[in-house]
Amino acid sequence: MSADIFLDTNILVYAFDRGDQVKHEQAAVFMKKFWTDRWPVAVSIQVLQEFYMTMLRKGGDPKYFREVVESFMRWAVVENTCSLLRNAFEVQIVYGTSFYDANIVAAAQQSGAKELWTEDLNDGQYYGDVRAVNPFKENK
Repeated sequence: MSADIFLDTNILVYAFDRGDQVKHEQAAVFMKKFWTDRWPVAVSIQVLQEFYMTMLRKGGDPKYFREVVESFMRWAVVENTCSLLRNAFEVQIVYGTSFYDANIVAAAQQSGAKELWTEDLNDGQYYGDVRAVNPFKENK
């Protein structure tokens, strides 16, 4: 599996949630580029699960968001495995992240991505070969 960008849950949520109009519009542009320009992106099962549940908590239709998640499954998807869990334990210890963020970082590493697009980690920080990027940060 090889991807250039690994997407955290919040990037996907902003593409559908209009609560923050500026981030929604930016995320919509990103999503269009991912699909039309065929950017090699990856997500994990954790990201897909979090996205689905977040959208349902926001009042989304389960049938519609199941279809959305199915479409995201066309990207590279990092599966939950014992190996991934072990790597997440190490990420948590080495970088002092929350366990859930450690799972995201471990999945991004496994995907081969060079960038992890997220708001939840320090913009520009490296986690091994993966650099956290906040695509919503001003002056990008």
